[in-house]
Amino acid sequence: MKHTDYFKNFLENTVNLSKFNLDLLSQRVDTVYGVLKADDDLGPLIKKKIPQGSWPQKTIIRPQNGKAFDGDFMVQMVENPEWEDDKKKYGDAIYRVLHNTSPYKDMPHGRKCRCIYLTYANNAMHLDIVPFVIRADGTQWIVNRDDNEWERTDTDGFTAWMKRQDEIAGKHLREVIRIMKFLRDHKNSFTGTRSILLTTLLGEQVKEWRTVLDAGYYGDLPTALLHIVSELDDWLQARPTKPTIMDPAGTGMSFDHRWSPETYAYFRDRIHAHAAEIKAAHDETDFDKSVKKWQALFGDGFSAPKTGGAAGKYSALGTRAGSAGASTVSLPGRAG
Repeated sequence: MKHTDYFKNFLENTVNLSKFNLDLLSQRVDTVYGVLKADDDLGPLIKKKIPQGSWPQKTIIRPQNGKAFDGDFMVQMVENPEWEDDKKKYGDAIYRVLHNTSPYKDMPHGRKCRCIYLTYANNAMHLDIVPFVIRADGTQWIVNRDDNEWERTDTDGFTAWMKRQDEIAGKHLREVIRIMKFLRDHKNSFTGTRSILLTTLLGEQVKEWRTVLDAGYYGDLPTALLHIVSELDDWLQARPTKPTIMDPAGTGMSFDHRWSPETYAYFRDRIHAHAAEIKAAHDETDFDKSVKKWQALFGDGFSAPKTGGAAGKYSALGTRAGSAGASTVSLPGRAG
């Protein structure tokens, strides 16, 4: 059974990052950017900032207890020909400001391969700041600090691709991605698979021609989840060894460096198991058995929405009718 109201409650109260934290992320990014821009030496080298990753793609989820939620943003810098032989200077320029300027100098911070990170108190939030340049031809490049090389990227292009795929999937692709990220993070499944890979692989399963043949193919979240994960499973099972995953933004870059043959094999096996579990829960015709199968996969957070007053008397009946695909039950005082 579908249990669409259970899925809605599961997303809103267990999976999704709260609006408070989303607003806090936005405020803190603005504040950090303001500090960077105000620096006498760095400020003139900075042009703008843009969100990156799961934040603009709307696939960010609530973190595990005790862990930080991540927010990434990119900082466009003026290309400096004098730094061509030592490209890490782009990141170093940002790091020096964070390292020397209050209030961030006493917070955990440092440099990674492609970004400068900043961790807030009690490990509640983690920011990655990615310097980049836009060349005369309009292409976007970030620095691989470890290899001292430029890497082509297109954050806006990836986000636009994600938006198109989500629209094809009836606005359910992003929900599917958040649910699968929950499985990875909170249920410790296919650990080691980066979000960019999971997002790309799930998004690539969405095909417009399927909606032409069946207008309801992505008609609701549980149906979209079943179809997208099942198709990803078929795709993976046809590829016993690690395939090349290209950037769908069209940069010509691959994501091969994001995982190993061992990580891929584990991901492939876990998706195969989850696809079977999703199908079993979706196809189960007994209401209570179906709920238990979904809960075995997602945990106790997969539950009926809480209702009060007169509506509470009828919430279970309404849920059973809706999940079974029955006609609408009309009862006095029942919440819509």
